[in-house]
Amino acid sequence: MAVKIVRRPNQIAILGAPTSAAALVPGHELGPRALREAGLADRLRSIGYDVLDLGDDPVLLAQPDNESPRARNISAVLKSLEALKPRVESAVKSGALPLILGGDCSIALAVVAGLRRYFRNPGMIYIDRDADLNTPATTPSGCVDGMVVSHLIGRGAAELVRFWGEPPLVREPGLVLFGVDRLDPPEEEFLARSPLRRYLASDIQRKGAAAAAREAVERIHATRSEFVLHFDVDVIADFPATNYPGERGLSLLQVREALEIFMTQKNLAAIEVASYNPQKDPDASGANTVIDLLVHALAARAESLRAAAEASAAPAAPPAAPSASAAEPEAHSEAALPPVSAGEGWSSEVSDDSAASAEESPDAPSAPESTEEHPS
Repeated sequence: MAVKIVRRPNQIAILGAPTSAAALVPGHELGPRALREAGLADRLRSIGYDVLDLGDDPVLLAQPDNESPRARNISAVLKSLEALKPRVESAVKSGALPLILGGDCSIALAVVAGLRRYFRNPGMIYIDRDADLNTPATTPSGCVDGMVVSHLIGRGAAELVRFWGEPPLVREPGLVLFGVDRLDPPEEEFLARSPLRRYLASDIQRKGAAAAAREAVERIHATRSEFVLHFDVDVIADFPATNYPGERGLSLLQVREALEIFMTQKNLAAIEVASYNPQKDPDASGANTVIDLLVHALAARAESLRAAAEASAAPAAPPAAPSASAAEPEAHSEAALPPVSAGEGWSSEVSDDSAASAEESPDAPSAPESTEEHPS
């Protein structure tokens, strides 16, 4: 039985997923609390949002795991996903925009699975310095955090692929990698033959962040169907408050521009923030940077949805009276389609089958060399 969901454009539901189980070292599990303490909810309220804080899942920590060297701590990762998924479902059903504070990148599996309770084929824009396309067969470290995208598209450890009963969680043409600056050789080989869309940091710098973001939106049909926005803070160049920072990557301004484009899309269905580590941020300047980015983009979203709602509600202008001196009747211009209301209902009956249509695989761009410091 289909469930009709009415979006509440002024409401945000914050969910904490304090886990570092998929990482090799602890720290990420402290991110949700630190972002709250830095004033995230108050900042969102200050720009007009009604914020519901739905609390945190149980804390799960990275632990040594010599028994599963190809996919470390996989049982703890599954435990974190099973805790988060039903809470995402509830948040989506409420009509609020879920804002999930991680934690490591594995939260993406639970977020998409929770969304698929109501939508058949959501897309994903995956902002991350790393492609996260390793598998237990290719990983140099056993770090599940470096395999997240593989598991989203149905490759990798059987336990995580089966987390969603009908894999893949996201079809390859419906997923965009955005801001990648580190690739391992097996990841490069996979991308060379995959329809999965990707924008390396170098591509974005050449195109411009806003232009690349708009193109990414079009490529996964995000103007017509729901999508999840994954934001790993290590994509920011020289951002120290994360486990594996890098000198290259996207500038703060480029990230800001891209987030604004992505978050002003009407079909944005959930936002994930991953990989912030407050242990590496003693003065909370990193937390404030992340919050500033979110608040700027969500303020732009509120204004965009407000303008669309006002335009939809405005009465149509009456037709102009014909001129008495006109020898012939004027040709009528084609009427514009009415804009979609920001509060329109979502229905599980709607699917984006067009995202699965045959598309030419883009030529694989030249990839940067693998970075040994990141445990893919």
